[in-house]
Amino acid sequence: MDFQFSEEQSMLRDTLARYLADHYDFEARRAAERSDAGWRPGCWRAFARELGMLGAGFPEALGGLGGGAPEHLIVMEQFGRHLVLEPYLSTVVLGGGALVHGSKALAEQWVPAIIGGEAIVGWAHAEPASRYCRHDVQASATRDSRGYVLSGHKSVVAGAPFATHFVVSARTSGKRRDTDGVTLYWVPRDTPGVTLREYPTIDGNRAAEVLFDQARVPASHVIGTEGQALPLIEQLSDAALVGLSAEANGAMARMLADTIDYARQRKQFGVAIGSFQVLQHRMADMAMQLEQSVALTQVAAMQATAPERERALAACAAKAQAGQAGRFIGQAAVQIHGGMGVTDELAVGHYFKRVTAIDLQFGSAEHHLGRYADLLYPAAA
Repeated sequence: MDFQFSEEQSMLRDTLARYLADHYDFEARRAAERSDAGWRPGCWRAFARELGMLGAGFPEALGGLGGGAPEHLIVMEQFGRHLVLEPYLSTVVLGGGALVHGSKALAEQWVPAIIGGEAIVGWAHAEPASRYCRHDVQASATRDSRGYVLSGHKSVVAGAPFATHFVVSARTSGKRRDTDGVTLYWVPRDTPGVTLREYPTIDGNRAAEVLFDQARVPASHVIGTEGQALPLIEQLSDAALVGLSAEANGAMARMLADTIDYARQRKQFGVAIGSFQVLQHRMADMAMQLEQSVALTQVAAMQATAPERERALAACAAKAQAGQAGRFIGQAAVQIHGGMGVTDELAVGHYFKRVTAIDLQFGSAEHHLGRYADLLYPAAA
């Protein structure tokens, strides 16, 4: 496969890279992480209104630029390079994607608000006991004459403290792990019965447990067909794998660059440690791991609209390699930096935390290696 960015995609990448270089250095990120808000709303508004990048992956009919998975890849990779805290994945890739593919009426109403930076979305699907099973849903939705009543517990909802709305999965029929009977809903945060328990995560981001206690949702807020949401959840989850892999690639590229720069400056026995052959070999291995991850992520982005099996295989391969590469590059970067590699003042440790967290989001490397094998050899699954 030949993956080449178009002129418009290259402009998006370069424009975003310049903005982040000017406005999102490591110290600015640390200050935002420690603030009460936990993110930078001003940057989010700039992404929407000055750069127009929140609309890059949406159809032109909804006010977007007509892009898709490659645009998400570009944005997420740049976000990874700068440890951006803003909830692009949950809002644009998952929330916006659910509306575009699941409900024309809701998309026409809310996608322009997402593009404009006004609507921020939390992806409320995982539950405390579901692990990485996409159809393990215990939250319930009961229909009556006025719509639906939701009850349940959604776990580790990334970006939830910033969200104005949630895309929520709930079971309208069947048993806990049935593949049928799951429905998606568009739920405003201020809906009575919705409460959040917010907390910081190890990588400097914010998340929350989102609890639904008899929360009432109108029938017009159903995304897709009642009880048939699993194919859409699978599609969006695979899109999230590609986005997270791209973010990991950006973070790994920064760790590699910082490690090479440090090895050129740090001296032992009167010479730069970068001249030691064993460290040159280690940094070459780091570069190879990164290149493999970048290549597999690009393939997965190109397969975003392929048939389900091919799309899932590519997404699993990308996420598994990103997880393995992130662990290898992070460990090597910290080892070459020495003890200072894990200090709070040095960026490399923060990047290592982020790629570690990425590995656990939407399934670890080990999980997706197993899923890849099951997809490749279904008879043995």
